[in-house]
Amino acid sequence: MSLDTWLAFLLACWIISLSPGAGAVASMASGLNYGFARGYWNAIGLQLALLMQIAIVAAGVGALLAASALGFALIKWFGVGYLLYLGYRQWHAPVQEMRLQHRPIGRPLSLVLRGFIVNASNPKAIVFILAVLPQFLDPALPLVPQYLVMALTMVTVDLIVMAGYTGLASRVIRLLDSPRQQRLVNRSFAAMFVLAAGLLATVRRA
Repeated sequence: MSLDTWLAFLLACWIISLSPGAGAVASMASGLNYGFARGYWNAIGLQLALLMQIAIVAAGVGALLAASALGFALIKWFGVGYLLYLGYRQWHAPVQEMRLQHRPIGRPLSLVLRGFIVNASNPKAIVFILAVLPQFLDPALPLVPQYLVMALTMVTVDLIVMAGYTGLASRVIRLLDSPRQQRLVNRSFAAMFVLAAGLLATVRRA
């Protein structure tokens, strides 16, 4: 991969990562609920799912998934259901213990799994990667090193962006002085999860 191609791919990665989506909402909700240090485990889960999706595309399975109406629908509706579940959980999140010294601890493994499911249950991500990555591949060069470079680039950029989303939301807690304000923020994030679920429900195979 030439430097010019990599720079173009790097720019594409920033645009993709900065675009609001279910991963961004999940990162902000984790930052709000658990603070940055704990909430950032969610971003690790997002990246593990991203690496899995890149591996699927590199192995050629992504083309099969894109062509399978049943497989696409099963993953999509699982993702819709999971986002609605996260919205329900956020809507009913406790408000009396939201101050800095009383934040729930949150288990890293649970947050990693949550992030993984959010990304892995979006079949459009695989189709998107399948459509984008080959445009930056040089077929005259070995493909595996190129996929590794692109995977490292995507994960690095997304970790930086999700750190921003998580950190920004973790600071919101400092502004919450009453249960009413805390409830409003929780329900705003719940609405964003539901919106993300609604958007995913409208996705169709290309």
